[in-house]
Parts: sequence; structure tokens; C-alpha cells
Amino acid sequence: MAKNDGRMSGNKGEWSELYAFMKLLSQGRVYAATEKVEKIDDVFYPILKIMREEQKGQIIDYVITEDNIDIEIESRTIMSVSRKEFDDNANFLLQEIATHSGSFELEEVAKFANGIKVTKIKAPSSDTTDISMQIQDIHTNYIRNVGFSIKSEVGNAPTLLNAGQTTNFIYKVTGITAEQAQEINAIDTSTKIKDRIKAIKELGGTISYVDMNHQGFKRNLIMVDSSMPQIIGNMLLYYFEEDIKECDKLVELAGQRDPLGYGDAMMYEYKFKKFLCSCALGMKPAKKWDGLDEANGGYIIVKADGEILAYHIYNRNFFEQYLLDNTILERASTSRHEYMRLYEEEGEMFIKFNLQVRFR
Repeated sequence: MAKNDGRMSGNKGEWSELYAFMKLLSQGRVYAATEKVEKIDDVFYPILKIMREEQKGQIIDYVITEDNIDIEIESRTIMSVSRKEFDDNANFLLQEIATHSGSFELEEVAKFANGIKVTKIKAPSSDTTDISMQIQDIHTNYIRNVGFSIKSEVGNAPTLLNAGQTTNFIYKVTGITAEQAQEINAIDTSTKIKDRIKAIKELGGTISYVDMNHQGFKRNLIMVDSSMPQIIGNMLLYYFEEDIKECDKLVELAGQRDPLGYGDAMMYEYKFKKFLCSCALGMKPAKKWDGLDEANGGYIIVKADGEILAYHIYNRNFFEQYLLDNTILERASTSRHEYMRLYEEEGEMFIKFNLQVRFR
């Protein structure tokens, strides 16, 4: 966030977005990544300019020339700054990000940023696009404006899908009496999630997926694949019952157990990758999704060493594999999101589990 006096404050992830903006302008290109987040030397996208909307309705273009960045408003150049100066400030910023934690201010970086008409660490955005660029396709020379979402490995691992009551899944519990349910709900240990599940099992209860808490999120999942609610519902059950959190391992388990009766383990991996990719590029639980990618260019990764790589829509297979290999399910607050309590409805017993996906 920016302050009126030109000072800037943000966490590692937010400062990483400003780093990516400055570094990409100095480089003038972004390289593609393999599924293991390694640079593909002969696949890159020349960047012609980066566009920022600092104030609503005013687009500032940062146009890359041979040695300079021309800063333009309404096609009029208001200043030129050397690409080397962008590189020097980006490298300095990266060093500072590595040595700080929490939210912090960087006076020297803020001074340079204000000088090039950047007043906010994060460019304002209503969707998942963190940076908008005009790039050229090296194969066809086609020029297009694309938006990328930025993920930084410099700070703490970000979430891919945030928890909310919208991301609760509903399960039917059989074999548990109302009195036993009260006893289970009274368990309030530091590991109460595991302990409540264990108690249900020890009392002979069985848990099976029946529905989702939020019909809007259910609709969005069905847009990805008609079986997606059941696939995730079962994977979430494995996570809570068996404490396996890695998405790739949960997908493997789904393939082995085959809860939907496909007879083909690959089905689960293929479909779940599509779900992860949809989350990364624009789908949100509570918002009606049109099936289109908001980050229509793809994903940019800022690696811990400062290298910046991209998963463009052209190498979507690598991107999907990267997401599967690098995500986990995570337990969010039970009280805040109202899950993990047994409750009775029309004479039957139910429990809710919550879905949150985070990068490892």
C-alpha cells in the first residue's frame, strides 16, 4: 500500500510484485518455465511494454526501447529512464525483501518508484491479474496485451484458493447417536480436528460426501467438470481422515480408490489439474465464473533467487503439472468458517469439512 507522503509499505509478496515489474522492464523479456520451474532457454516472450493503472482511468505505459524505458501517458512520453537504473533498483529491492519480514517500508525504493510515477506497490486490480504486458509471440510475431498473475517464492507460500464458508463441503455421518455427537463436538484439544475425526471412527461412524455448502461454488466447479464436486469432496475426506495434505498424493489416492468408478486413475489427475488451473487463473468460490481466464497470459513466478519465469497459456501442460506438484490442502480456522461440528438435520447426522489450497 502507498501513503500520501510517497512512502510505501508492504509484505514480501507485495514488494515482489514491484520487483517483478522493475526487473521485467530491465530484461525486456520473460522466459518460459518447465513443470519443475526451470528456465526453457529457447522459449521466451519479448515484452514491448508494461501497462499500469495507478489512478482509476489513467493508464501509464512503460515502453521498452533499446537502452531506456519511455514512460508514456496517452501516447506522450513524459520521461525516459535507463533500463540499467531499473535493473539496479530491482536488484537492490530483492536484497531488501530477503532481509525483512512482516510488513515493511523501503524509503530508497519508494523514492525511485515515485520518480517513475509508481505510487502503489500493487497495481490496483479487480481480478487475478497482477501485471499487464504487451508481448510478442516469437513464433508468429503476433502482438497482444496479456495479464499475468504473480506468485512469489521469496516470501511465505501464498494460498491458491482461500477458505471461507463458501468452501465448506457437507458429509453424511452414519453410526453416531445424538449423545455421541455432543461428546465429539465437546472435544476442544489443540488437535481437535484430528481428534474429532478419530472419535467418529472409534465409535464406528462412517463419513461420506453428499453436497457442498455454497451452490455458487458448486456451480463453478461443475463448469470445470461435472464430476468436480464429488472428486474434491472425496479428496477432502481423505485429507481429513488420513492427514495426507499434498495434492499430488491425494490425486494418486483418488486414482487408487476410484470413488467415481472411472476405472482409470488418470481421470482424477487430469480433472483435478483443470480445477487448480482454474483457481490460479481467475475462478473464485463466491463469484459466478464465466469459464474465462482473468489472468489471460498465465502465471509469473518470482523465484527465491530473483529469477522470473512464466507459465504462458502456450505451455499450460507444464503449468498444470507445476500446480499439482506444488500445492497442499490446509486446515483453516474451524470457528471462523463453521466446520468440523456434527449437526442433525431431519433425523440424519452431518459434518462439514473446509477446503483451502496453499502452495507448499
